[in-house]
Amino acid sequence: MSGNTSQLQVDGKTVDMAIKSGSVGPSVIDIAKLYAQTGMFTYDPGFTSTASCESQITYIDGDAGILLYRGYPIEQLAEHGDFLETCYLLLEGELPTAAQKADFDYRVTRHTMVHEQMARFFHGFRRDAHPMAIMVASIGALSAFYHDSTDISDPHQRMIASMRMIAKVPTLAAMAYKYTVGQPFVYPLNSLDYTSNFLRMCFAVPAEEYKVNPVLSRALDRIFILHADHEQNASTSTVRLAGSSGANPFACIAAGTACLWGPAHGGANEAALKMLEEIGSVDNIPKYIAKAKDKNDPFRLMGFGHRVYKNYDPRAKIMQKTTHEVLNELGIKDDPLLDVAVELERIALSDEYFIEKKLYPNIDFYSGITLKAMGFPTSMFTVLFTLARTVGWIAQWKEMIEDPSQRIGRPRQLYTGAPQRDYTPIGRR
Repeated sequence: MSGNTSQLQVDGKTVDMAIKSGSVGPSVIDIAKLYAQTGMFTYDPGFTSTASCESQITYIDGDAGILLYRGYPIEQLAEHGDFLETCYLLLEGELPTAAQKADFDYRVTRHTMVHEQMARFFHGFRRDAHPMAIMVASIGALSAFYHDSTDISDPHQRMIASMRMIAKVPTLAAMAYKYTVGQPFVYPLNSLDYTSNFLRMCFAVPAEEYKVNPVLSRALDRIFILHADHEQNASTSTVRLAGSSGANPFACIAAGTACLWGPAHGGANEAALKMLEEIGSVDNIPKYIAKAKDKNDPFRLMGFGHRVYKNYDPRAKIMQKTTHEVLNELGIKDDPLLDVAVELERIALSDEYFIEKKLYPNIDFYSGITLKAMGFPTSMFTVLFTLARTVGWIAQWKEMIEDPSQRIGRPRQLYTGAPQRDYTPIGRR
């Protein structure tokens, strides 16, 4: 590399490619014209070395364990702000003033109800339907109820659609939970803050008054902040790819929700909790540690290490503190799963095998324990992730739509199938 260009030798031909630098992080080589100049594509399974877009929303330094939302460290936002303030930041690029925050909160709060016909839509599902199946369908169905906010070329309609999804996805999530446990839907209450309202919609019943525990509400609000966005992950890339075709915003977020459902993505905290349940007690840990170290054993420790973070996940540090706050508030001190988790954490931070391979506890390791303690079944864990990530998806979708260089996504391939051949009539095969 020399100056602001990189040179590639292909079949005796020299190709010059520009080097682009971001505000922080590694520079990138612009290969947009590589095919036109060489007749070749690059090969990058999983796109691990490919920047698919230019973005100003989220920055991750996996080696240093840094996560920034619009430049602000995640630790500061989780400690000092609330989820709706984070939503405003991700959407608008700056933290709101007091007046802007009050206006934003007001508008979100008064969009939380969903069309009453949505209740009948829910009753079309089997009573034992997975809540994520309901979420994929119901978020996509919003486009059938709100035709006045599906024109992506209209900035006002984009804004309305964004507000509607931030406000209504918690209502849909609570309805999905209530439906699967056979309880009546609980309507939102405008006097409550965003997260307290969600807890009430999930756990209140008509037979008695429900009082929101402020410690649990603050903890869940912090969980939402930690999950709000995470750069160009699988579900966010899915939203952008769907949006690049001009699909309406509700369909794009439904596509992201479907991707998030995968156990390697949004289902990781559920998998971590199931692993703790499989280990069962502290006495069994040495056996499972040995299994994890055995490359021939299929067992894998879930909730340790991360595709991006090669240091301690900054969200995990905050989540660890939040977990203990919730357990102390609820008086849970003798939970065997917590005992297993604490001992596994100690081992991971001191054992040479884990340190060498950088298998630090990640956010999924702690969040599953916390959500279980709050009373959410494991089937709801990814639903809560969907609720939190909706704003990140919307911010990324909005940025893509407003980018003048945006084109429909069209990854290329390395074809390894049969070359051209002639059709053979069935009688001669």
